[in-house]
Formats: sequence, C-alpha cells, structure tokens
Amino acid sequence: MKQVLLICFFLFLLLPLPHELLAQRAVSGKITSSEDNSDLPGVNVLVKGTANGTTTNANGIYSLDVPAQATLVFSYIGYVTQEIPVTNQTAINVVLRPDVTQLTEVVVTGYGTQERKDIIGSIATVSSEKFKDIPIAGIDQALQGQASGVQVTQSSGTPGGGITVRVRGATSVSASNRPLFIVDGVPVEDGALALRDFGGQNDNALSTINPNDVESINVYKDVATKAIYGSRAANGVVYITTKRGKNDSRTVINADVQHGIIDPVRKIELLNATELLELQQEAVRNAGGNPEQLGLISGVTDAVNTDWLDAVFRRGIYQQYQLNARGGNERTRFYASGNYRNEEGVQLNNRFERYTGTLNLDHKVSNKLSFGNNLLLARTKNMRVKGDNFLDGVYSGALKSLPFFHPYDEQGRLIGPSDPAYPSFPNFNPVGQAILPRFDTYTTKIVGGIFADYSFLPELKLTSKFSIDYNGVTEDQFEPSSTAIGGYLLGRGYGVYSTGTYSTLINTNVLTYTRTLKEKHSFNILLGSEILQRTERTSSVTGQEFPSDEYTFSYIASAGVVNQGSSFLLKNGLVSFFTKVNYDLADKYLFSITARQDGSSRFGRGRQFGFFPSAAAAWRISGEPFMQNFAFVNDLKLRASFGYTGNERIGDFEYLGTFSAATYSGSSGLAPSRLENAELQWERTREVDFGVDASLWNGRINITADAYDNLTDKLLFDQPIPSTTGFETVKGNIGKVANKGFELGVNSINFDGNFKWSTSLNFSRNLNKVIELVDTLPIFRGYTASQAGNTNVVLPGQPLGTFWGLEFLGVDPATGDAIYQDINGDGEITDQDATIIGNAQPDFLGGITNTVSWKGFDLSVFFQFSYGNDILNFTNTGLLNSGEDLNTNQVREALKRWRKPGDITSVPRYEYESTFNNYHSSRFIEDGSYVRLKNLTLGYRLPPNMISRLKLNNARVYVSGTNLWTLTPYTGSDPEVSTLDGSTTAQGIDFYTLPQVRTVIIGLNLGF
Repeated sequence: MKQVLLICFFLFLLLPLPHELLAQRAVSGKITSSEDNSDLPGVNVLVKGTANGTTTNANGIYSLDVPAQATLVFSYIGYVTQEIPVTNQTAINVVLRPDVTQLTEVVVTGYGTQERKDIIGSIATVSSEKFKDIPIAGIDQALQGQASGVQVTQSSGTPGGGITVRVRGATSVSASNRPLFIVDGVPVEDGALALRDFGGQNDNALSTINPNDVESINVYKDVATKAIYGSRAANGVVYITTKRGKNDSRTVINADVQHGIIDPVRKIELLNATELLELQQEAVRNAGGNPEQLGLISGVTDAVNTDWLDAVFRRGIYQQYQLNARGGNERTRFYASGNYRNEEGVQLNNRFERYTGTLNLDHKVSNKLSFGNNLLLARTKNMRVKGDNFLDGVYSGALKSLPFFHPYDEQGRLIGPSDPAYPSFPNFNPVGQAILPRFDTYTTKIVGGIFADYSFLPELKLTSKFSIDYNGVTEDQFEPSSTAIGGYLLGRGYGVYSTGTYSTLINTNVLTYTRTLKEKHSFNILLGSEILQRTERTSSVTGQEFPSDEYTFSYIASAGVVNQGSSFLLKNGLVSFFTKVNYDLADKYLFSITARQDGSSRFGRGRQFGFFPSAAAAWRISGEPFMQNFAFVNDLKLRASFGYTGNERIGDFEYLGTFSAATYSGSSGLAPSRLENAELQWERTREVDFGVDASLWNGRINITADAYDNLTDKLLFDQPIPSTTGFETVKGNIGKVANKGFELGVNSINFDGNFKWSTSLNFSRNLNKVIELVDTLPIFRGYTASQAGNTNVVLPGQPLGTFWGLEFLGVDPATGDAIYQDINGDGEITDQDATIIGNAQPDFLGGITNTVSWKGFDLSVFFQFSYGNDILNFTNTGLLNSGEDLNTNQVREALKRWRKPGDITSVPRYEYESTFNNYHSSRFIEDGSYVRLKNLTLGYRLPPNMISRLKLNNARVYVSGTNLWTLTPYTGSDPEVSTLDGSTTAQGIDFYTLPQVRTVIIGLNLGF
C-alpha cells in the first residue's frame, strides 16, 4: 500500500499544473486616504474577474494570494475605484482619492438626508478639516471666509466675545438677523447669554460648544433648503452635525494638545508726553489762552511718559486639551470626548475658560428598530472687563488717558480716584479698572436628545426625537471703592448679582416614505410635526455701600443699601406641521415641494399661524445623450427655486398693550406704556434662486454658482403716530427690504500624486436696499454725534448700515478750519446739512484656501477678504479731536495738523474748546477693505514605520497662526470691527473697539 501511495505521489508531481497555481504569490499593502493620509478600514480588494478578495483591517492593511498577471480592484464607498495590475510586486500600497464625480456624499437637509448629487438647492458645507487646526472659540467663527454668501464678523478681540453672522444680507430692521443655529436637530441659543453688555460688546452663546466635536457645518441659503424651517428661516439656517461613532471593529482614541501665545493684531500709535504737551499748548494759544495757566508747562507736565496701552496689554497664553474616542460595530456605535480650553485675553484680567464633554450613541436593536442619543455638556467662565465706548472701559481708557501720569505710586500701589496724595490725577485709572473689579460670567449649557427610528416597511420609517437646549447663567459683578464707579461716583463699593436660565424643549416626529417605480421614478415623501417651548427666567439684585472691599457681592446681606432688584419669567411656543416631496425622473429631472405651517404664541389671535411654501426644480444636463460629446463634464446641473420664509424672532407678545409703573402729581400708579396691535404678524421673505453645479475633469474642478433675489415685507417696525395719542410709536408691519446677489464657489485639485495641491475659493456679492418704510423720512440709529445728528440712518433707497453726517470737503489752507458742504445753501453748517456719507456693507467678500501635502508634510494657507465697506472711525472723534478736549491723548496723525497759512492737510487746526472742526462728518469715514492671512498651518505626520514602533495609529505635529498679516487702508486698530455687536442698522462703527488678536500655537495630535 505504501508503494502505491508513493508512486501516485511522484505521478502527481509530474502532472502539468494550471498556470495560475504555479504563479500564485502573496500580495499585501496599506490603503490610505489622499485627504489626510489616514488609514481606510473596510476597503474591498478583489482580483478582477474572480470572486477572490478580502477587505482591509482597522489599520487599512490587507493581504491576498494573487495569480500572476492579475489585476487588483480597490473600491471603497465615496472614493474613486482603482485597478492596479500585479506584475512582480509583493507589496502594493494604494492611496484612494474621494470620488467627487459620483457626488455620493450624504448631506443633512432638514429632518432628513440626501446625496449631494440629488440636492436641489444651495448648501454650503464646511467640514471639520477646514478648522480643526484653527484655535476658534465658537462654531460660528468656523464659517468666516469659508462659505459663499455668509458674512461673519468678530466684533472685537475679546475671548468668547460676540460674533455677527449674516447669510445673504440683512432681512430685517428691528427683528433678529441671525440665522437659525441647529445642533444635531436641536435649535440652540445664539447671540448673547449674559445679562449685561459692556458698551455694546456681548458674549457669544455659541462659544460654549466645542468646535472639535463638530463633524461638519451645512449652511442652508436658499428657500429650497430652508423653507422646511418656515417662520425661523428667513435669515438662513446653520446646521451643525457633531461627530458620531463608526462601524469599526476597534476603538480609536485621539488626543490633541495645543499651546500658544496671543497678541493684538495692531496697536494704535499715540503721541508721547512731549508731543501731546506741545499740541495742547498750541491749541490753547490758538484759542487765545495761556497754556501755563492750565498747568501745561514744558519739562513739568511731561515729566512722566506712560504708555497706557502697554500698561493694560499683555501677551496672552492659550492652551487647549482634547481627548476623544470613537468606534463600534454593526449594532452599536459611540463617540465620546472631553475638552478643556483656557484663553487669556490681551487685556489684563480678561480670560475665557471652558470645559466640555460629549457622548453620542447609536444602537441597532433589529432591522426595524434603532435608537440613540446626542449629549453635549459645557461649563464656561468668562472673566470680562469693561469694553469699548464705556467711559471707564479698560481699552478705551488706555487710549484716552494722558501719558502725564503713572498707574502706580512709589510704593507700587494703584492710584485710585480722588487719591489725596495725587490731587491732579484723573478720576480714572485704566490699569485699576482692569485689575480691581470682578465681572465674572458662569455659563452651564446642556444640548441633549434621544431619538428612535422604526421601519414599518423597508420604504416607510418613523423617527421621533425629544431634545433640550438648556443654558444657565450666573453673573457676579463687584466694583470696589478703589474704582471710579465703586468709589468716586457711588461710594463704598457697587455690586450686581444676576441669574438667568434659557431652556428650549422640542419634540419632533417625522414619517419618511421612499419608493422607486420602474427604475425611473423615485419618490421621497416626508411628513412631520414639531412642538417647541422656550422658557426664560432672569433675576437681578443691586447693592452698594459695603462695609469693606473685602466683602464681595456674593454675600448679599453685607451691602449697606440694596436698592434695586428685578425678576422676569417668559414663555413662548411654536407648533408646526411640515411636508416635503422629492421626485426624481430618470436621474435627470428633479423636483421638490416643501410646505410648513407654524403657529407662534408671539402673535395674537387670528395671526398666530403662517404658511411657508416653496418649489424647486433641477435639470441634470450631464445625463442627456448629447452630453456624451463633452467627456470632461462629469456632472452638470441647473436648478431654480421659489418660495417664502419668515422671521418670528421679534421679542415676545409685542402685539399686546402693556402697563408700567408711573408717577402723576406725586402719586404712584400704573399707566399705559405700549399700544396693542392685534394685527401684528411675522416678517415674510419671498425668495428666488437660480444656480448651477458642475464637476469637471473627473472631479478635478467643482463649481457652484448662485444668483438670488429676496424681498422681505411686513417689516416689524415702530411706526410713528401723532403724539396727541399719548404715544410716539406703535409696533406694526411696515416696509420692505431687498437683497440681491451672486455667489461663486470653486474647488480644484491642482496636483494629485505624491505632491498634492488643492484650492478652495468662494466669492460673494450682496446688494442690500431698504425699499419702503412708513414714509420717506430718515430714521436715525447709532450714536448721537456732536453735530449732524446720529451716525447711522435707515432710509428708503439706501442699504442698511448707511452712515449719516456732514460732507467734509477739506481744510481751508488760509485759516486751517474744516470746510463742510452747505447742503441747503443757507450759509450756515447745521444738522440740516447732513447727508449720506458712506455705507458699512461690503461690495464683495470671500476667502481662498490652498492646501499642499508632500511626504508627510502638509501646509494650509487661508486668506479672507472684504472690499468696499466703509468704517466710521468714531474713535478719532476723541483721538483726533482738533483740540476740543484736552483730557484725551491723540493719535499720531495729529502731527499732520494745520499750523500756519498755506499748509495743505486733511487735519484741521487744533483750538481749545472749539467744536466746529470736530463736527461729525465724512472726515471720520474710512475705507475698511482688507485682505487678511486668516490662518496658516504647517504640519508633519510621522512616517508609518516610526508610528508602528511607537505603537500609535498616527502622530502629527503642527504649527498654526491666525490673523498673521493684514493689508488694509484703514488707519484704526483693526478693519474687522463692530462696536455695537450684532447691530444691523448701526454696523461698521469703531468706537474704541478692541482689535482682533494674533494667535500662534503649536499642536500635537496622537491616535491610538
């Protein structure tokens, strides 16, 4: 038997074997993404023409026995499939590129999702890759310069400070112009949470949300994408999607550490003591006075030379630590993170501190039922200081303070108001104002929701979600007797203790039906309802006359006088029903109809419900047979939309008549304070949009362009009425505002190989105009100037943000006096000669980002720009005041002043206590255009062999800088300013506004 087996064995060896078996070899390699060199798990690796294949593991590694002369096919959802012939190779590493031509990216589109190729509408998407290395505090900052049609302005350089966001211009005069912000389906508070603003400067509710937990941000800009939000959608919708777990066989942990320094982008140059003294002496002499009688003595008055900006400024320290974990399997997925951020402001005693935690879970019970949650927790501490346009503000005080004084005495003690040892010292010390008071704001935020999906049929699914947005605010403010307010003005300390809670409860139910008939007719039908209730509670108490500065206002009983208190409770609600029907014919003709009915408690009986419909259509031209001759066009789609949205964020119950406390003939009682208007309703915006989407040369170039025409009517406005009624105005729906514009977004892959280079460009132009008001008379907003009325005006035919004042024609070379245009020709310069002198709206704005990577190195360069916007340099009414006031330092431009007949200059002569040369005029209007290097990031990813030795999945070190360089003709501290934070009618004003800050950080990212 053994002999027979042996013979058979040798005969078997002599038989001719199939060629494939003779040439079998093991081939292995690693699959990574071209975007960030990250590992791609679950990539399908298949021998072409066979069923022989495998998938990559969690580290993107595969191994497969492959016949000679075979071809391997590498495929992965959302990436371009690659085919690579196998010759003598045993190792084949592959870099997959995202498949932009298929446009299979899934996008959240309001209560549902769609593949991008099927979207009929204008959606700007900002992925986390765009801002992951930028040390932004709030998620709204991530939009700046990254999305066409979106204007983002950080009103000052205060950490955690206010941000203004406008989508396709301002639609309202007196109602909110901010878009609706939604986090994982939960509408969240935006704007200010603190109960007190400092000179128009607010805090930012969105800075409580950690940007590192955000996966992507979608901005719904046209009616086709935002009408499903009805009465809250006129100003656009910003939908934030946080990170969630992935279907991976293991848990991936990432740690990110950032450390850096913070400086102001620019410091205003002021006169030194000697220069200022000479100017003041000249101003007094020009007024016919004797400088020495006013104490302006050379060698004495200017014996001290203090740089007050240096005294209140510091180099801030920035640090942030992030740890997150994500993973899961086919049934359960999770994402969890913790974050700590500590940012010192450039002003003394100014700091923003934040702790956040996130936990998102998804679980699949069966093929029919799944559920999950999203939970975001945050705790912030904002150590604020008094801001711009405060008489006793820190930065404003430093700019204005005379250099003739020291902040400290010989013993190093801060000099306070009315200090008997320093009788000539002014009543205000900017350094003391920064260090001594306490303005602490504590905020607790919870954004949470639980949801469940149940599929009755494969085509029919019900989603139900319960959510909450909770914001708790505590403000602890105390000014001791050593400050101007707590001592000189009120005496023995002044304190305010305030609390506020703002909570929103939401229940949303959505039924979705999807069906395809005869492989040509695809339907997606959505029906939904939503109930929302918002509750606001605030309380505040004020006290003074404390027994000692050692007592803080936290001990309320220690105040000698508790002289003011208030409490407030407000509830409002919204009940909504909505539907959306999408129809796709042969993947070429797309149609969408949306309708929403909202009922709001903010309006009276008969006006509570509003209906907001929209319709949209698109034609995918690239699907037509005649386009086969244009092989370079991979996707080309024309689209159009028409519909209505609303704005109900006007304040609560303003349709009601109200009473308030009043005194008449020495008796206290109640008196009418507001007239009722039962016809009051929300503002309505009619929107029209035409757009084109194109993908060319296998996705190397992607273009999105839109043109729109929006008209808002039924503006909520205080309508003037005859004063004989006992009232001056009544709230009504009057007027119209129009916004027309053009947007362009271009993304290109310039090189795609070992050396990669991509470019992202966006460009926007918006024309805003007030079409109609109750009459043609101007309505003034902003500050009241010394001459020519207010700084801003709302006027039919003009855009919002229009500046009003005298037209400055120059300086008379003979006399040195200012020349103003005499509009009415009466020979005098009065308020009646005021006219339009500028506008804060930019002609166009945008941003451009270039990203380069090569052999582990990556470089990102992001420029932001704005052109054609004017700025009212209202700071110079004090710092270039032509001698009107000697108690304020001056900018160096004062050295260009007129001094003698024949001088040609734009700065009038200085004359003590003369106001004529300092009238509010176009002399203070400047071009605010700028180009800013918003961010530059250079990173290096360690090579795989080094990473494996360190037992890591990835490791990257990087350096990032923000606001590194600015090109602008503006002479103030920063062209990106807005003293009245968030104002629509009085924007673009710089009144002692703290400039933006320059931040340089070094970061380390590790993956385990």
